[in-house]
Amino acid sequence: MAVNRDKPDRWKADLAESVDMYNSWFIDFAPQVFRDTRIKVTEDVASTLKATDNLRNLQPDILRENPSILPTLRMCTCPPIARDRLIGLARVPKSVVERMEVAGKLPVRLPREHLDQELRKITNIIIRLVDRDVFPWLDTNQTPLESEVYRAATIVADRLCGSSADPIVRNAQEVRQLRGIAAWLDGQGYHLLPATQRVKFDEMPPGTYSFRLNIPVNFLEEGGKTVNIPVDAVIMRKTAQGGDLPLLVEAKSAGDFTNVNKRRKEEAQKVQQLKATYGNTIEFILFLCGYFDSGYLGYEAAEGIDWVWEHRINDFAEFGL
Repeated sequence: MAVNRDKPDRWKADLAESVDMYNSWFIDFAPQVFRDTRIKVTEDVASTLKATDNLRNLQPDILRENPSILPTLRMCTCPPIARDRLIGLARVPKSVVERMEVAGKLPVRLPREHLDQELRKITNIIIRLVDRDVFPWLDTNQTPLESEVYRAATIVADRLCGSSADPIVRNAQEVRQLRGIAAWLDGQGYHLLPATQRVKFDEMPPGTYSFRLNIPVNFLEEGGKTVNIPVDAVIMRKTAQGGDLPLLVEAKSAGDFTNVNKRRKEEAQKVQQLKATYGNTIEFILFLCGYFDSGYLGYEAAEGIDWVWEHRINDFAEFGL
């Protein structure tokens, strides 16, 4: 059963409405989302400055105790340096920096002495490149005024938010999309399973749904190894019988046409893995808002992937919900 993927005559009009919906949301809400995030990030930067005595005492022990502050320190330099640039300049293993920045943790297999050497290389580069226009007290050896520290924290926070502006907006948009799905499902008499209630996706009671559920699949490229695929929304129809699988929904938004066409293979790969594990009866659809052109839609349709436009959310009913 196809709902939208077999109706290319509607795609152009749907695209126009979807772009308008995304742009309206962005203009009305994205600035506030960004400002709220910047306030929180400024507080985090201020904590980092306090822990390092306002960068006057940047020692490896600081990174050992607070590995997650490394992105903040990268934005304290002139010019601000990207993660890969830091790896090259400091000549430290990529795994060390990625572990600290992505997981917020230290590598577990490096001996302490070796790790201290790597952390020393990082702090040496940060100290050498620190932006002394932002941190002028480093040249005067004077204790900075509270206003100077706050000004420096806001500058670094702006740099951090600027470097991750797209993820900030994308995450806020995803939250909004999932709220929209929840509101629609609640209106149809469905019930959200509590996050504390651990349930297998294929054992959900009829008439229930869950967000961000992991679906185990057999990863054929690695000899059948089982890996978890996160799915944004999992919905067990009210009419489901024993053995029926739920509807899987991936929420996607886009503020331009470029990135979606770079990422369009991701959904196809996910569907292939799901079908290889659970058979062709498993259903996976997209929930779209924003810039998804005919090239993207045609690719997904060719892979057998259908979708619901957020501006026409009632199309969920046509999937038997």
